[in-house]
Amino acid sequence: MSVVLQALIDIRDLLHGNLIFGVGALLLAGFAGGKLASRFKLPTISGYIVAGLVLGPSILNVVPDHIVESLAPIPHIALGLIAITIGSEFRISKLRKTGRNILIITIFQLMITFGTVAGALCLFDAPLPMALLLGAIASATAPAATVAIASELRARGPLVSTLFGVVALDDAFAITLFGFVMAFAAAMVGTSNAGPMAMLLHPLREILFSVALGTVMGYVIHRLVVDRKRSNEIIVIVLGFVLFTSGIAISLHISPLIANMMLGFLIINLSPKNSRIMRILEPLAPPIYAAFFALAGTELDIRTLMATGALGIVYLLARAIGKYGGTYVGAVVAQDSPVTRKYLGLALLPQAGVAIGLILVLQDTAAFAHLPYMGTMVNIVLASILVNEVLGPPLTKFALEASGSTRSARGRASREVTR
Repeated sequence: MSVVLQALIDIRDLLHGNLIFGVGALLLAGFAGGKLASRFKLPTISGYIVAGLVLGPSILNVVPDHIVESLAPIPHIALGLIAITIGSEFRISKLRKTGRNILIITIFQLMITFGTVAGALCLFDAPLPMALLLGAIASATAPAATVAIASELRARGPLVSTLFGVVALDDAFAITLFGFVMAFAAAMVGTSNAGPMAMLLHPLREILFSVALGTVMGYVIHRLVVDRKRSNEIIVIVLGFVLFTSGIAISLHISPLIANMMLGFLIINLSPKNSRIMRILEPLAPPIYAAFFALAGTELDIRTLMATGALGIVYLLARAIGKYGGTYVGAVVAQDSPVTRKYLGLALLPQAGVAIGLILVLQDTAAFAHLPYMGTMVNIVLASILVNEVLGPPLTKFALEASGSTRSARGRASREVTR
């Protein structure tokens, strides 16, 4: 046994810096992890994430930090495709029926999550600026996991449409809320050089420019593909523009997620023909999702759990209560269905990219960079991402299955009606 173990260690050391080996290891480990997760009736992306965690620097270090950094384009490709998928759910015909409910639910769950987390942290003696900033970050969700699980389960129906709408609006609203809270917190700590108005305008400008970029790119794609017949040409054009849009957004320091959501919204509403784009892109999803979520797993660090203390647990529990309770209250106010009230909040727990982006903004802002509790804030957010990215997907799967939104659930319902 020891000989075999030593041989495996020698192989790992030999291939430690090999980028191609790293990609292959992530894909194959992700595949194996996904199959294992399926045996336990968990979403395959849970297997991808755990496989990446095991291979990453936190445990086996088969895929070290410099390999993870070299694979940075993969998340942008995956998130671009995910954003288009979300945007394509915003058909104007659907929005006329559900747009009001989506807006009400999004606002209620966002503000209740913010208030619950900030209030709970204050009760446990966290400084007020810290509590407010973490409350704003807690309001953000991770659309990637939601879309991947819905695609895997072939989930359809009112709950899924509402879910996609909420996760799309949530990140835009979370960025805006964070800008307001950041300006208020900067005034409280008294070290801001930018001024409150500049901090307030920054997120609004980011969202406006992101929407404008997505609108332009969506129109260009529409003109290029609307009359095109060959699927291979459409894949090249759309994928190229997804990367092009993401690259421009990153360079301009605006949101590639919002830009690509707007791109998807525009192309799906400009012509009924464009609905085929989503069907044509489907074969690309499995390998890209496997690589993306396995890569996300490598960036999780179990040591952050030990560094958060009681405040980390308070943040996790308060965020879960805020998301579920806020969604429930919003659905009641919007007079949405009992199914939405009961299950939608369970699908909103995953948290990743936007939350990381917001905590990095804090670290890079002079007003907050030298606060004595900045390290604690970073650890709390990273620990929350670790827990919610592992536990969130199974809860999302449960919500979609229990609500009858999945293909298997629809099949069972159809057979019961037939009987």
